[in-house]
Amino acid sequence: MKIICIGRNYTEHIKELKNERPESPVVFLKPDSAILPKKMPFFIPSFSEDIHYEVEILIKINKVGKHIDAKFAHKYYDEIGLGIDFTARDIQKKCKEKGLPWEKAKAFDGSAVVGDFVAKESLDIASIDFKLLKNEITVQQGNSQQMLWGFDELIAYVSQYFTLKKGDIIFTGTPAGVGKVTENDVLIGILQGTESFKIKVK
Repeated sequence: MKIICIGRNYTEHIKELKNERPESPVVFLKPDSAILPKKMPFFIPSFSEDIHYEVEILIKINKVGKHIDAKFAHKYYDEIGLGIDFTARDIQKKCKEKGLPWEKAKAFDGSAVVGDFVAKESLDIASIDFKLLKNEITVQQGNSQQMLWGFDELIAYVSQYFTLKKGDIIFTGTPAGVGKVTENDVLIGILQGTESFKIKVK
């Protein structure tokens, strides 16, 4: 399986990082080794001084597809989840300045938190509320209707370039409010009022 991540999909997050609004989705990948094992803490890697959390809605692909039309994209997923795209912001900044790829900043071991998935039918896909608590304080909150590109548009776009396979996960982008994690932080992801994951930082 592969993890496909979408960047710059929320206007306010684009503004907070002083990025340009893209004309099409920004896409990057994480390997399966990036997934943080269930019930394991997140260990801050020694190579970064500035690890940021980015909470995101996840889509789990349920069958093989290529060049998927947006009007049929809803047939390619039936589960929605919540996760974190951990980012080494200091390394990402250096990579951007030199025009280099971001993988060292985005795809390192443990950089992808994947919470519990729920049936798509149990949610109003057009308006999914989600938030991230850091030490019991809300630091990020968003709604799927704020995305520049919705779930079906993302599936259609990504499938032009990559064959989607059963079990693949799409991270759909993060809202404003990203920030640094420190040792002993506790991060809790809430999807439509229900806890999806709880992570201890070490």
